Amino acid sequence: MMFLLLTGLQAQKWLPVSLLENKDKHTTDVLVDGKLFTSLVQPEGVKKPVLWPVVSPAGNPITRYYPLAKKEGERADHPHHIGIWLNYGDVNGLDFWNNSTAIPASKASTYGTVNLLGIDKAKGGKKKGELVYSAEWVDSKSTKLLDEKTELCFKASQNLRIIDRATTLKASNGEVKFTDNKEGVIAIRVTTELELPAKGAIEMTDARGNITKVEKPDMSKVTGNYLSSEGITGDAVWGTRGKWMQLHGTINGEKVSVVIIDHPGNPGYPTYWHARGYGLFAANTLGQKALSNGKDELNFKLAAGQSVTFRYRMIIFSGELSSEKINGMANEYWKGTK
Repeated sequence: MMFLLLTGLQAQKWLPVSLLENKDKHTTDVLVDGKLFTSLVQPEGVKKPVLWPVVSPAGNPITRYYPLAKKEGERADHPHHIGIWLNYGDVNGLDFWNNSTAIPASKASTYGTVNLLGIDKAKGGKKKGELVYSAEWVDSKSTKLLDEKTELCFKASQNLRIIDRATTLKASNGEVKFTDNKEGVIAIRVTTELELPAKGAIEMTDARGNITKVEKPDMSKVTGNYLSSEGITGDAVWGTRGKWMQLHGTINGEKVSVVIIDHPGNPGYPTYWHARGYGLFAANTLGQKALSNGKDELNFKLAAGQSVTFRYRMIIFSGELSSEKINGMANEYWKGTK
């Protein structure tokens, strides 16, 4: 592969990226060389905007279908885990992370919702695509806590996909507290093949789309493994700190690497990793006490009118990347976003 022979991204042969808004369906598709890479969506009942599905360079979805679509043999847990998203588990006492249609009405007052307000920019190009949207973080009575502006930049070459994200949150109605909590901040819920092999019964979707308990699930296609910037692997990465994390495995014969790179400008850098074997892959810079077993603590807050920006790079690559290659890509990212 040409990419593996190069030390950085400068020499990549970038593919054209186009963006297609469908206002009737409230979606914005991101196409690489005319083929779907991902879509920005917030279907009815979903409590935040998400990028879903996310497709590898070889055309394999790397995100779980559930709960937006049905796929036999897929885990049917955590209905709030959808595609790629950004939110948090304790914002002024409200849980934005776990909110979904599964929450009973009697408990709705303790949850928050991120509402997509509109697309501010959707611009394609020969080497990249740019998508900017506005959103608001509200309580169950639609009282606003935060204004959100998210900028997404998409780049792609033959074997590589990149999503650069910058999300700015502004305290729009008084002080906002992000009390230390393990649920956050940016996450992706991956497909079955990228999970880590596990034992024991799990709930899965059957051929008719029904959720059933499977005592001995087939793990033959489950091939995932984690590698952190600190050299930690497997389930042991949970609750550890690192500048980046790679999840790699094989989908339909395609070796796939998914990498999340933290940014030095983020509060709490380097991030703690809320990365689970069952398919949740999340970077949480704010939940330090929860993830360090009390060693560290960060109760981040914004004064009224104050803003903070969270930046991340996500990489989807056909193949497995070495630590050396990821370090090089991370350094390029950091230098380009100072």
